[in-house]
Amino acid sequence: MKQIPNFFTLLNLLCGCIAIVLTLQTGETIATMDNEGLVRAMLPERMTWAALFLFAAAVVDFLDGFLARLLKASSAMGEQLDSLSDMVSFGAAPGMILWQFLRMSFAREEGGLDTTMWALLPAFLFTGAVAWRLAKFNISTTQKYSFEGVPSPAGGLMVASLPLVYWYGEEWVRDLLLNRWLLYGLIIALAYLMTSRHTFMAMKFRDFSFRNNLLKYVLLALSLVAIVWLNWTAVPVIFLLYIVLSFFSKEDDHIIVGDRPEREEPDITV
Repeated sequence: MKQIPNFFTLLNLLCGCIAIVLTLQTGETIATMDNEGLVRAMLPERMTWAALFLFAAAVVDFLDGFLARLLKASSAMGEQLDSLSDMVSFGAAPGMILWQFLRMSFAREEGGLDTTMWALLPAFLFTGAVAWRLAKFNISTTQKYSFEGVPSPAGGLMVASLPLVYWYGEEWVRDLLLNRWLLYGLIIALAYLMTSRHTFMAMKFRDFSFRNNLLKYVLLALSLVAIVWLNWTAVPVIFLLYIVLSFFSKEDDHIIVGDRPEREEPDITV
């Protein structure tokens, strides 16, 4: 019974590995010619499945902590397994997705498929930032009801949403997501947010009063509205709302570390 949470942690890792395979699957077309002879980037359909596996990894990442609390099976090994799994699912796999999006952005130009690797390497600045974030997490002894830097699962899911937003979005959304400068800007912004010392909300409640959790309830309400109206585009919108609302948060009681508040015993006073 004590190993059940670790099984779910490894399932998180498996989802991340499958997402990497699907993202880099060979034999998929990433560029075609339209009727006017212009190059149009086409997203490999399997990349949307990769994105779904990363969202599945996030669900499993939550469940392993929930089960650890339920079964009173928290352990130092479990915490290390969690960080290592998160590095794959929310660091390496999203980095691969960013790599492919940069490839597609260059593929729209003449000779773009022969773009130098150096133009694509910035994708892994995101992966490096996740590694930094998790390493800092592992040695931190502060933080409980807030995070120092954006949690790596949040950044990873932000990137994971891109294939789904692209695949199901309007034409102007697709053109926007294949703007290389937007992609470079997104990579830099996410890397900065994850490695910064800014305080961000943790969705953990000391109590359930409206007064003490106003911003969290606002975020939850707006998230539900965004999901209903925007479908997959809701993910980047929710991420942006989280960033903005966190800057207004007054949480300063730091006890839990980093990306895994669910690993800790609940501390709820009603």
